[in-house]
Amino acid sequence: MDRTVGTPLDRPLDAPLAPSARSGMRADWRLLVGGGIVALLVITALFAPLIAAVDPLEQDLMLELLPPAWLAGAEPGRWLGTDSLGRDVFSRLVHGTRIALTVALVAGILTALLGTLLGLIAGYFGGWADSVVSRLVDIWTSFPPVLLAIILVALLGTGLHSVIIAIVVIDWTRFCRVVRAEVMQQRQMDYIDSAVTIGLGRTAILFREILPNILPLVIVLLTLEMGIAVIVEAILSFVGLSLSSDVPTWGGMIAEGRQVIHQAWWVMAFPLLLIVVTVLGFNLLGDGLRATLDPTLRR
Repeated sequence: MDRTVGTPLDRPLDAPLAPSARSGMRADWRLLVGGGIVALLVITALFAPLIAAVDPLEQDLMLELLPPAWLAGAEPGRWLGTDSLGRDVFSRLVHGTRIALTVALVAGILTALLGTLLGLIAGYFGGWADSVVSRLVDIWTSFPPVLLAIILVALLGTGLHSVIIAIVVIDWTRFCRVVRAEVMQQRQMDYIDSAVTIGLGRTAILFREILPNILPLVIVLLTLEMGIAVIVEAILSFVGLSLSSDVPTWGGMIAEGRQVIHQAWWVMAFPLLLIVVTVLGFNLLGDGLRATLDPTLRR
């Protein structure tokens, strides 16, 4: 019998997958790889003293600029070599993971809370509230973000708290704009009219009805913001506006390695590589979560 409508069993084994199936496979791949990278970084940060037994602040000028373990002239136990002060590069990278993830987590969550709250208010209530928030967003986005971060940290003073505050002040607009646009769309949905009909107040509708529906979008933005926070912290560390030079940070290691790049490329190369992998992991995790949580992309 000639069948004009095929079923999944009718598809030949060597036929290409449908676009939706291929999209689902890509989403799973991004989610697994990105989640694996982030999970590995979290484990490294939590168990840094056990993973890197050498004190990251320990200096030994007799061991300065030693190459990684696979190159000639390496010292046993110094897996990634040493810097110009004889400090262990591997240990400093591992302990620097704590700083990077602390900034990413705290700054990301605070940025998400502030931006989401203002976006909810502007998108749902409209009127003067929307006008005020929109003007604030326009003013904030008119400044170059990196320059604004440097100015803020210079005014607040160096320190981890200053870096976190600078990131929150700069990046809340990213959440605010996206959440505002999404809330304005949700406000036109039928379930909002039903909520009004049964007597729910504005605050209840906003936080009990709209917020749960946009929460997957906020989670995706949060993962992407964490990657951005890692980059901002590295930039501020590079220019000496994050923590003190004694504290191991990836940006500080890059600044130190830049001075000896011709004699010891590994001092600069490994923190750069770790920043790239970290940001890639957060971005893959965000893309995978978006494809998994967004119903329109699962079709």
